[in-house]
Amino acid sequence: MYSIEEIYKGKTKTIGEALKMIKSHDFIITALGGSEPTAILKELHKIKDNGVKGCHLTNCLPMGNYEFINNPEYEDSIFVNGWFYSPPLRTAQANGNVSHVPQHLHSAYTKRRYAIDGRRLVLLASCSPMDKHGNLSLSLGCTYERDVIDEGAVVIVEVNPNLPRTFGDTTVHISEIDALVEVDYPVIALPEAPISEKDRIIGNLIAELVDDGSTIQLGIGGIPNAVAEALKVKKHLGIHTEMFTDGMVDLIKCGAVDNSMKTLYPHKSVATFALGSKKLYDFLDDNTTVLFKNGKWTNAPYVVGQNHKMVSINTSIEVDFFGQCASESIGPVQISGTGGQSDTAVGAQICPDGKSFIALYSTAQVKNEEGERVTVSKIVPMLKQGSIVSLSRNDVDHVVTEYGVAWLRGRSIKERVERLINIAHPDFRDELRFHAKKNMIW
Repeated sequence: MYSIEEIYKGKTKTIGEALKMIKSHDFIITALGGSEPTAILKELHKIKDNGVKGCHLTNCLPMGNYEFINNPEYEDSIFVNGWFYSPPLRTAQANGNVSHVPQHLHSAYTKRRYAIDGRRLVLLASCSPMDKHGNLSLSLGCTYERDVIDEGAVVIVEVNPNLPRTFGDTTVHISEIDALVEVDYPVIALPEAPISEKDRIIGNLIAELVDDGSTIQLGIGGIPNAVAEALKVKKHLGIHTEMFTDGMVDLIKCGAVDNSMKTLYPHKSVATFALGSKKLYDFLDDNTTVLFKNGKWTNAPYVVGQNHKMVSINTSIEVDFFGQCASESIGPVQISGTGGQSDTAVGAQICPDGKSFIALYSTAQVKNEEGERVTVSKIVPMLKQGSIVSLSRNDVDHVVTEYGVAWLRGRSIKERVERLINIAHPDFRDELRFHAKKNMIW
């Protein structure tokens, strides 16, 4: 009988030794966002030197611009499929060695495409150090990582003492790990996005419609941060969210969030992953009031809809007269992903007293065909050709710009056109009315 310390020592390897465990045609999944094993991924392209070919790798919101992503030389060894694009994937797609996987977050792992292809599954992830019981923590998320382990994957992890220890579906026992690499580097952190005057206006408009006792879901960025700031005057809020953010820490610390009125897991904040600043990670460390659950449960619309007065708040790039929200692409060019937008928006509307918000600025600065910067409306008659509809017109509820709130749920196309034009920038309203009439959108 070996002690857990002996088992741990026996599984400790160098990065080079760990990479030799990857075989040709493996299906590799990397942990999401701040949970990705940076040191391993920096060396992953070297599996080509081991004669490895034909691997497919799926990632989600990668933080690092790794050699296997940005250099098409490694396409024959590792072809990358991203569930949610970040800057490295957006840049690399032009090289032809990266492709997008369309899907909702709650069903992302249930696709199990690797099984259909007959590939062996490998998980590359990060963990906080082992405790006295032999348990490590997947730390910043378990959107699909725990499910991959349960599926019997070859599990290779970095153990980093700088990662916060979190609770819930993030727990993994040393016996479930095939190889570990000890590292010591700062956790990937993001600066808090600044709040502009437009953000504040939008944040206040949304906060006015959020009742005390509501359960909230927020994303990241200037608008979500402004919403969080405006919600500080509320009472007895709860958190059931895809992503746990810095703004939520502030809401808990000021007393606006106490999770006392939640239907699911009262007195606990629920999320499937976290990403933000060091302040956020320090708050999460050994904090039993934050519970991480896998994404197929956290983001399932029927689960989201069971929360008390569920409020979903997301952003979009463009909204058309029908209410269709293009939130992940500019025309056919992939920018991000559907993620949990549809999951939480639909879930909030399943909730009897729920509300869903799509927020965006009324205008944007873009380059025209001559390369000049011009201002365009983000409320449009029709989406750009090739645009991806992240939230269908059947699932939209409130749309918010700095000019007001358009409540679209249950409204006719004629009513939607009128309400959306009313929250468009004044400089574009006459033009939008012209196009509505010209195209008989009523």
